[in-house]
Amino acid sequence: MTNVSNGSVENGASSKGSNLFAALTIVICIAIGILIWKFIMGHPSNFENNDPEGHPLPGNYLGMVYKGGFIVPILMGLLLMSLVFSIERFFVIGKAAGKANVEKFVKNVQTLVAAGKVDEAIAECDAQEGSVANVVRAGLTKYQEVKKEGFDSEKATETIQKEIEEATSLEMPMLEKNMTIIATLVSIGTLMGLLGTVSGMIKAFSGLAAAGAPDQAALATGISEALINTATGIGTSTLAIISYNLFTSKIDKLTYSIDEAGFAITQAYRRMKGKAA
Repeated sequence: MTNVSNGSVENGASSKGSNLFAALTIVICIAIGILIWKFIMGHPSNFENNDPEGHPLPGNYLGMVYKGGFIVPILMGLLLMSLVFSIERFFVIGKAAGKANVEKFVKNVQTLVAAGKVDEAIAECDAQEGSVANVVRAGLTKYQEVKKEGFDSEKATETIQKEIEEATSLEMPMLEKNMTIIATLVSIGTLMGLLGTVSGMIKAFSGLAAAGAPDQAALATGISEALINTATGIGTSTLAIISYNLFTSKIDKLTYSIDEAGFAITQAYRRMKGKAA
């Protein structure tokens, strides 16, 4: 119970730290997007007559993107968020997997447990490190405890499985942290791009209506804004959905590895009791 309580406290502290990281990341990314848009893309040297209100220099993409309007810095902030959270999840999930290949680790544990070498299997977990190894180690430790107590197969299986589930509930939730944000960015990126597209088209047709005659400059500016926002929104959503699917797959793989190792532990106990009988 003490270990579970300590784990809960540590998990709570990690959760608060993760929430703070997420909040700061969102604010900082939006701020960086605004600064880049205002001072780099909106620099006078990117425009004719050094006038940001005028037309971009021919072939100057920074000036063209700047003309995308006020939605562009928000989309840039969302794109930065996708990058930052993807990199953060990559390292966290990689750390949870441990030092060696997870599949190889699980096979080694299965082989050792099947041979009755539980102490060696625990040593393998200590060498592997990471969330998966911690959960498997908890199951192996409980295996030794129920073996000493002489539990019957059904009670031992239930006890070991419960220990693995409790260890999983402490270790694995951190892997899903910020995954909701990445999933949300998929939708927000598309919607913000659509908002910028609509805004650009409104400006284009408003310019035509105000001029009373076809104004190629106003029409080109509005269409440019619409297309720039569309492209940025699609790029943000694409990155976010690729990251989300990739990391979800990795988390499922780690969860499956834990289930596979847990099954091997319980089956080893059943075989051991069967031989003793």
